[in-house]
Amino acid sequence: MSHRPLCTRGKRVVLTVTVAAALVAGCNGLEPGGSSAGSGPDAAAGRAASPLTNPDGTKPGLGALASEADKANARKLVEELTVKGRGSKTGYERDKFGYAWMDTADGVPLARNGCDTRNDLLKLHGQDVEFRRGSDCVVVSMDLYDPYTGKDIAWKKAKAAEVQIDHVVPLSYAWQMGASRWSKEKRQQLANDVLNLLPVSGSTNSAKRDSGPASWLPPNKSIRCSYAVRFAQVALKYDLAVTAADRATMLKQCQG
Repeated sequence: MSHRPLCTRGKRVVLTVTVAAALVAGCNGLEPGGSSAGSGPDAAAGRAASPLTNPDGTKPGLGALASEADKANARKLVEELTVKGRGSKTGYERDKFGYAWMDTADGVPLARNGCDTRNDLLKLHGQDVEFRRGSDCVVVSMDLYDPYTGKDIAWKKAKAAEVQIDHVVPLSYAWQMGASRWSKEKRQQLANDVLNLLPVSGSTNSAKRDSGPASWLPPNKSIRCSYAVRFAQVALKYDLAVTAADRATMLKQCQG
């Protein structure tokens, strides 16, 4: 089944005047013709949840934090993080966190639902989702609002690499901050937990690599405090420390 909101790009929805008026506010994130209204907090209106109200990552998007109250709460969360130095990368392999996008990482949302983690994320965050014929899992096209760049991506499976799934806390980073001593099951959870995963521009994800916040932040400045919150949420959930430089950078993004 496709997820088709009434404010679908490129398609005219016929509504009564009364209903249409009630929906105007929900369509304000799009300009005439259906293009993105641009980067910034308004661009994701109705398509991105605040990380402060989405502690398990099961709501779509990553909404900007603009109010002083939200930023104060964000700083309190980041201040809870433990600080330590980044350890050695020796022994790190992607497979130490399970094979990519496994559906059998028990203990995380959407596990064992018959659909791999990557397609789960595309379904969760995409709009106008189309599936392969005969499947309710394999996504072949969708529209994605990328919080990291503040831009819309019209994605098709034929060019799969244009959208990649980012580990907010990179697996290599986690390995260096203590995951090397975890059980296999806990590493698999981190790698497949929707809280730690966002579908974003492939080129932007590639540029991030295994960086912490002190070395890399999303190009879209309006989302940087939210990114810091999500990074902190993952680290706290999995009892991961962060470097002093990363914690300081995260706090800076959420200053009033």
